[in-house]
Amino acid sequence: MPPVIYIAFFAVVLLAAATGNLPDSMLSGFAVTIVLGGLLTWIGNLIPGVRDFGLPAILCAFIPATLIFFGAMPENAVTVVANFVDTFGFLDFFVMALIAGSILGMPRTLLLKAGPRFAVPLIGCLAATFGLIGLLGAVSGFGFVEAVLFIAAPIMAGGLGVGAVPMSEMYAARTGGEADAFMGDLISAVVLANVVCIIIAGIYNGLGKRKKQLFVGFNGHGELLRVKGKAGELATPPKKDISSFISLGKGLVIAAVLFVLGNLVAAYLPALHPYAWTIIFAAAIKIFGLFPQDLEDASSEWGDMIGAILVPALLVGVSITYINIGDVLASLSNPMFMVLTVSTVVIATLTSGFLGWLVKFHFVEAAITPGLVMADTGGSGDVAVLSAANRMHLMPFAALTNRIGGALVLFVTSLIVPVLATAS
Repeated sequence: MPPVIYIAFFAVVLLAAATGNLPDSMLSGFAVTIVLGGLLTWIGNLIPGVRDFGLPAILCAFIPATLIFFGAMPENAVTVVANFVDTFGFLDFFVMALIAGSILGMPRTLLLKAGPRFAVPLIGCLAATFGLIGLLGAVSGFGFVEAVLFIAAPIMAGGLGVGAVPMSEMYAARTGGEADAFMGDLISAVVLANVVCIIIAGIYNGLGKRKKQLFVGFNGHGELLRVKGKAGELATPPKKDISSFISLGKGLVIAAVLFVLGNLVAAYLPALHPYAWTIIFAAAIKIFGLFPQDLEDASSEWGDMIGAILVPALLVGVSITYINIGDVLASLSNPMFMVLTVSTVVIATLTSGFLGWLVKFHFVEAAITPGLVMADTGGSGDVAVLSAANRMHLMPFAALTNRIGGALVLFVTSLIVPVLATAS
């Protein structure tokens, strides 16, 4: 877009927000997030070297939250974007497009070969992280149970919705306290871990652009499996440069109906999150060949378009809606808390990468998902991490990781909580 026109667009949005005249609607949400996200991405791409390590994504994820912290963002814009992301469902809109497009656009053989192997790095990295962080907490004086319940568990639950929020209620019920008393520490751990996840994802991306393989099977440059197969069987197909309006329309409808179907089934079978049901149905469609090729292509093209255009917008929306810089700064006041939080992410990504490598995944891809994806803030964190790593097509595996891994973490946490009650 010509710079003069872009500046004019930015000025219009800023003036409307500053005067309190930004309508609380979906269109206003698109205007604020796309315009601000585009500006921050452009700035991040101006700096050579660092831009390869996820700087544009990091700026989009944290600059808006920082502006809010210093009172430099109009309240009108904050309210509009928060409603856009939460109430109007922009996060669902984005994630569903990527899940449907990635699964239906994935080679069937890749889906069948990668799925069963995924349990090894997922469960393995959880066990290793809980055990090692507990031991580190015990040795440092922080406490084994405290390190597991207040740092490893909320971080590895795969999001605030299945981590800090339910855990605070669980801890309060067991100890007789108030959930708010636990919420601050739990959220601080999750948010700080998310920052570390984004930075490490950017480092993985930068290493990939250097085209260096530290060892055999280290970097798949986006390809999850390193299993040999027939030509084209296991490789992700290249993205198309163009698509028809009708094809994109089909893709939108497929993503929307899969989302509705996932929520419908979750209403009667709530053991799994709607995202998990959506993944299951999309995978079934792909495995059993229920769609003709043109519908699979349409879904893939719609997901590619959303991923190409709206990633900066979503990161800005997530930053404004979910990230509290005050919580991040508060967590820095306890050095051991910070050490344990950073260690949780590092242990998760390295053990996941190693275990994934053992079952024929590429190390970097397995270190990102399930590794980093387990330790970020869930759906929004997945987008930030995969964007920084330049591997958005791994979104289905990321979403599956969060839902299955999150449920497993909550179950294990529920078994440990009585020890916390005894200690208190």
